[in-house]
Amino acid sequence: MHEFNNLMSSIAKESYKPFYLLSGLEPYFIDLLESKITDQLIDEAARSFDYSLFYGKEADATQIVETAKRYPMLSKYHLVVVREAQHLDKSMDVIADYLSNPQPATVLVLCYKYKTFDKRKKLYKEAKKIGEILDSKPLYDNQLSPWIGAKLKAANFSVDNAALQLLCEALGNDLSKIEKEIDKLKIVLPEGTMISPELVEKHVGFSKDYNNFELYKALGKRDFNSCCQIVKYMSENPKNHPLVLTISGFYTFFRRILMYHGLSDKSKAAAALGVNPYFLKDYEQAARYFNLKQASKAIYFTLEADLKSKGVGVKSGNQRGILQDLLVKVLAI
Repeated sequence: MHEFNNLMSSIAKESYKPFYLLSGLEPYFIDLLESKITDQLIDEAARSFDYSLFYGKEADATQIVETAKRYPMLSKYHLVVVREAQHLDKSMDVIADYLSNPQPATVLVLCYKYKTFDKRKKLYKEAKKIGEILDSKPLYDNQLSPWIGAKLKAANFSVDNAALQLLCEALGNDLSKIEKEIDKLKIVLPEGTMISPELVEKHVGFSKDYNNFELYKALGKRDFNSCCQIVKYMSENPKNHPLVLTISGFYTFFRRILMYHGLSDKSKAAAALGVNPYFLKDYEQAARYFNLKQASKAIYFTLEADLKSKGVGVKSGNQRGILQDLLVKVLAI
């Protein structure tokens, strides 16, 4: 995020480089930077003359380079954007050779998505000399909630902690999807609205009562009946509650309980566990119901369920059966 913010700031200040290598596993930040560069450099009147767009699946590296050598006609810069540049892997050296003597009035942007660019390649080394490089990484789980909160604040909404947690679970870490959902909320809700779990349920279509967050909370209380009700609902709505995410959440939940037990200074527990301080009470409570040995055993059963969900050691399995079996084993510890 720091690298991305610095790049956005330099572009906003009209401090441009002749080359931008935007790569990584998170396409959202790559798209934002491409859009920012385009908006800054090219207006609608000059788009037909000084803006060239290529797609890696269809483009030829030699053609891209020849276009990049062209002078702008109406704008200060000629902008050349290559989307899906990962499909040009075999001809990157052609572009690297161009970067040894780039056209000073051209800004060339390579959008290399869904994987990190190989730092051993000639193009990467040339990019470090004259351009800017972004390694776009997915947000960590503990970064997602603050990011959504900041986006809601920028949209002139406020949000309570429970609703923020619900949005994280409902939307996952698909940043483009999150932005689209917030745009929908801007259409249907007035500015200044406090986003509550009820509004998330109504407008995002995600149950405020039957979700992974409520499942782990009930689990932390050893509330078997509530756990079974939630698992039943989630099994009947698997699209919104993929089994792999639920089991992954089980693992994270009990790993945090282990971490909590191991802390000598519990006053710093929220930071150590990577959770919002508002939700720390759930882990404090769970730690009373699951001691160190029990939490370790629960992790063992969770990993066992993960293998079953992938078909290891079982002929067939369904979501509800695997989760119910996991619940019984964990709550019987």
